[in-house]
Amino acid sequence: MFRAVSAIFPLLVAAAILLAGNGLQGTLLAVRANIEGFPTSLIGVLMSAYFAGFVLGCRFNPSFIKSVGHIRTFLALASIASAAALIHPLYVDVWMWAILRGVTGFCFAGLIMVIESWINERATNANRGEILSVYRVIDLTATTAGNALLATANPADFQLFAMVSILMSLALVPVALTKTDAPKPIETARLNIPRLFKLSPVAAVGAPMIGLANASFWGVGAVYAQKLGYNNAQIASFISVVIIGAALLQWPLGWLSDRIDRRRVMLGASLFGIASALALAAFGGKSAELLLVLGGLFGAFVIPMFGLNAAHANDHAQAGEAVSTNGGLLLLHGCGSVVGATLGAIVMSIFGPPSLFVYVAVIYVFFSAFCLYRILTSPPVPAAQKSPFTPLPKNPAPTVFEIGADETPAEEKVA
Repeated sequence: MFRAVSAIFPLLVAAAILLAGNGLQGTLLAVRANIEGFPTSLIGVLMSAYFAGFVLGCRFNPSFIKSVGHIRTFLALASIASAAALIHPLYVDVWMWAILRGVTGFCFAGLIMVIESWINERATNANRGEILSVYRVIDLTATTAGNALLATANPADFQLFAMVSILMSLALVPVALTKTDAPKPIETARLNIPRLFKLSPVAAVGAPMIGLANASFWGVGAVYAQKLGYNNAQIASFISVVIIGAALLQWPLGWLSDRIDRRRVMLGASLFGIASALALAAFGGKSAELLLVLGGLFGAFVIPMFGLNAAHANDHAQAGEAVSTNGGLLLLHGCGSVVGATLGAIVMSIFGPPSLFVYVAVIYVFFSAFCLYRILTSPPVPAAQKSPFTPLPKNPAPTVFEIGADETPAEEKVA
């Protein structure tokens, strides 16, 4: 395990720096956009552009990697993302920012592809889960640290944008100087969305619905706290505790779902997520302490949902279908995210900050109802045929599914 991690240590350092910069940028843009007086609905459009760019990046970046290699692609995309961060304070316009946000999403799809495919190349069946756990800890720690940087300077000034750019530029160094061989070219698979719906209706319906709900939080969750009157340090803490809550409960939920019907775990997590979302809507403005407690509960039950959903789909995938199955899930989740970030912002602009979490709760009510319907009408997957749960980063690229997918044959069932 130590040797495996040592072999990719420069890459993990680069990933940590990148993810810290991206974590800061996402929260910073939402807060700064509100300071600039952008309408809340347009802030949602601005933030949804990242998800649109990410989906396009998942589609087109593999071609760039095949053409010029992993290292050159990483250097080029990180440089573009660094430059895009600096343009924001130079040209303060919602539509320009939306374009820049889309460019950033496109770049990060490729950057994460490079990181994950490199990890996949160096991992073995014996240590893959442990290495993924290390990567997941780095992802959560770096994103939390990046959010915390919001409190170090005034979001209305230039310094935080410069900090984002500096972090993304520094991430180039470990990859440019690494002596580790680059991984083999990424393999792509043809997506078959109708097949995915036939394979697992719960996963196929859940992927876009989870995107509809969760992306609204990632898009304007910081604006929600800002409009309730909390200061920059409290906003950063709020976003951070949501991530920490997800980190604390993701493994226990995954462990439980490996042993009982995953749909029951998703149903239970959805119900607790609904309760925590409604609590945030009702009591989030009462005190900073209560906001943090409820935010941690919200993150604990809601953020791991896509990982559970992906594991459920893989329980039904046949040998050789893992990449196409999970690529389809990612596409559906990305499309839901593009709509969700905008729709959540529109709801909040019309009905006020608490309505953001009412909107999230309503989405999960529909998903819970569908899960319950499938539990009552179709049998669970036998425990022997389940794929082990794999924790997923906040924005997984298709290659992460190759890392965690179980390619052993499984009897086809519909659940």
